[in-house]
Amino acid sequence: MRWALVKVCLAVTAMVVIAFAVPLGLVIKEMARDRAFSDAERQAATIGPTLTITTDREELTRAVLSTEPGGRGRLAVHVPAAGQGGERLEIGERRATRQDLETVRKSGRAAIAEVPGGSALLQPTALGSGGIAVVEVFVPENEVSNGVGTAWLVLAGVGIALIVGSVAVADRLGVRMVQPAQRLAGAAQDLGEGRLGTRVPEEGPTELRSAAVAFNSMADQVVQLLANERELAADLSHRLRTPLTVLRLNAASLGEGPAAEQTRAAVEQLEHEVDTIIRTAREQRPQTQGGQPGAGAGCDASEVIRERMGFWSALAEDEGRTVRLAGVDRTVRIPVARPELAAALDALLGNVFRHTPEGTAFAVDVHHSGDAVIVLVSDAGPGIPDPESALARGASGRNSAGSEVGSTGLGLDIVRRVAESTGGDLRIGRSVLGGTEVRIWIGLDGGPAERARRGHRVGRRNGRRGPRGVRGRNTEFRGAPGAGPHL
Repeated sequence: MRWALVKVCLAVTAMVVIAFAVPLGLVIKEMARDRAFSDAERQAATIGPTLTITTDREELTRAVLSTEPGGRGRLAVHVPAAGQGGERLEIGERRATRQDLETVRKSGRAAIAEVPGGSALLQPTALGSGGIAVVEVFVPENEVSNGVGTAWLVLAGVGIALIVGSVAVADRLGVRMVQPAQRLAGAAQDLGEGRLGTRVPEEGPTELRSAAVAFNSMADQVVQLLANERELAADLSHRLRTPLTVLRLNAASLGEGPAAEQTRAAVEQLEHEVDTIIRTAREQRPQTQGGQPGAGAGCDASEVIRERMGFWSALAEDEGRTVRLAGVDRTVRIPVARPELAAALDALLGNVFRHTPEGTAFAVDVHHSGDAVIVLVSDAGPGIPDPESALARGASGRNSAGSEVGSTGLGLDIVRRVAESTGGDLRIGRSVLGGTEVRIWIGLDGGPAERARRGHRVGRRNGRRGPRGVRGRNTEFRGAPGAGPHL
């Protein structure tokens, strides 16, 4: 919009300058011509008194030479012959044709004749004897256009100055209108990225001020709606405690046995999840400032992975699955909340148990590359024939044969949101075990992890180099007895 305004102002100013400068330039040229011939008429009139007194050649010659144009060879006097057999008298250099002289003499009116090098003013003058003499004054072309070029340059300079000034003013006006619009667009982008504390200064033209007021009001409403949503989620989760209490009491009355133990464990896990939802919903705050999480934010990925693998390994042992865990022997801090990482791991491991036959081995690898953490969940199952469709929400509920298997696809969507919240991503490929490999790339700097991708190539566990050239240590992992699956 800024450049459009400048272009419009430039076009309008240029048209105005041309509309006034061109006619004014022509007027100046005509005025210079009139001035030159007015001077010539005045000079021709100086010889008139002498012609009324005498037509003697010597007297007329002295009179012509005494004038300024006569001394410069620009004045000539043409006296017709007096009576029969009289001699025509010409003093000075004649430039006009005889026909022009005769026309002026007969008409008795002054005329301008075009001659080589300029123009000639032909002025008729009455003689004492009653005849008509013609005084010729030569006006060079440079005197006719004297000062015109300078005047045109001045007009051109004034026109250029007007155009430059109008463009500068239009640019300033454009900046005054564009900057608030740019701030509004940037604030909208920041709000879309989750910076709910973004607000726009209410300044600029009236329309943009109104837009800024509306944007700030909308941002306030978004913050309020998110707060209400979190409170609603916490309240709904809190209401589940009553039926959970009934379930726990009923489960306690089932007595002893494997089914009763599994029921009580499931109720206990469900109570734990409800408590986690309530705590997360009420403690979570919208991101009101841009930038990275503060010190101490996030969790230890190694600790969370060990905990969840201990949970799932009991079911893996019952189904005869070989479980391998690597890279969790040191603390790895990531900018992801503990419940979110646990939910992502449960979703991936649940998919392994849901979509692969019993006895299929799986592994979890953790690689740390300085500014990114990579979590690899791989299995030896049949694999996913179409990873792109699996990543689409709601499409991961099909197996390799294309039939429905009861999944909604929300598990991978949860994992993807966790990765993208740190500037990372989620990829699905073929694992070294022969089945599916799901790679979660978690950025540690809160931004895109492209530098980590270019600087570090993460190898797989079978003899390949990991980040920074360190081999990951693959260890057998068995969970504690009695732990059940988290479905």
